[in-house]
Amino acid sequence: MVAGSFSIEIESPVEAKRLWNAVLDTHNLLPKQAPGLISSITLVQGDGGVGTIRHVNFTAANKDFSSVKEKVDLIDEANMVYCFSHVEGGLLGKKVASISYKVKFIPKVGGGSITTYTCDFDSLPGVPHDEAKIEEIKADTTGLFKQVEEYLIANPTLYC
Repeated sequence: MVAGSFSIEIESPVEAKRLWNAVLDTHNLLPKQAPGLISSITLVQGDGGVGTIRHVNFTAANKDFSSVKEKVDLIDEANMVYCFSHVEGGLLGKKVASISYKVKFIPKVGGGSITTYTCDFDSLPGVPHDEAKIEEIKADTTGLFKQVEEYLIANPTLYC
């Protein structure tokens, strides 16, 4: 088993609080804003808070898997930190033994924000490190973020 991690940092003109509020509503927002990738997100257990399990269904655009169940592990409102992990589906059991994410929104002086997105994973025994796949995931994550960012810019009163 190989432990791995990667991070991306995205600067945005959108205020950190708006992005934070949007991430808390991803189960409603993403199927509407990224219908080419996400067909639905259903809350299986919970109300969106810590311990919530959500089932994310992807479209055929996601070549690696059709769905994943995620668990909300941490919601730190004061520091705008949101953590979740995969509990079923996705690459679990195929390439990784575990995978978790941490998203943090940092206000910038003068407006806008910086979002840090960190992924920690343990690959399954015998699965080689795939830097090209990590770069693809980083690009896809940034692309999805930019879609949400554009939507928030176009709708300046949303998630205020």
